[in-house]
Amino acid sequence: FQWSSPPEAIERFKSQEIWFPPPQFYEFCRLCNFPSLGELQKFSSARALEGCERWMPVMLSAPDGFIQLLPGDELYPEDPDYTGEKKITMSTDEKVEDLMKEGGIFHRIVIKNINNLAVYVNIPAKYKHINPLMIKCDNSDCNSRL
Repeated sequence: FQWSSPPEAIERFKSQEIWFPPPQFYEFCRLCNFPSLGELQKFSSARALEGCERWMPVMLSAPDGFIQLLPGDELYPEDPDYTGEKKITMSTDEKVEDLMKEGGIFHRIVIKNINNLAVYVNIPAKYKHINPLMIKCDNSDCNSRL
């Protein structure tokens, strides 16, 4: 076990010292908005009674990777499978890069491989929440804010 700040954890992920799944990557990107634990605590207290939203990422398979679609994304289905019973599989023949160029409303995690993730969000967060910083973890600068 090792304690790391969110930017440190992302940097360790980038260097392949550690691995965590896409939802945790998303949350680390969200935590990067807060320079200190005190700032996070202040934010959490201020929005505690605002509510929350149930999410179920929907995987879109492409020839060169995957996209985890989240609520609000233009490709997110109207009736997602919250229970896993429907086993919805979405796929496309288009490359991830083309889908990103063609799209306009994003709330997604792009997965090229297990150590190459990127978060893209350009929709407002609900319930006074805060969107993650859009961080890309590949061989380029992981600290970029796109």
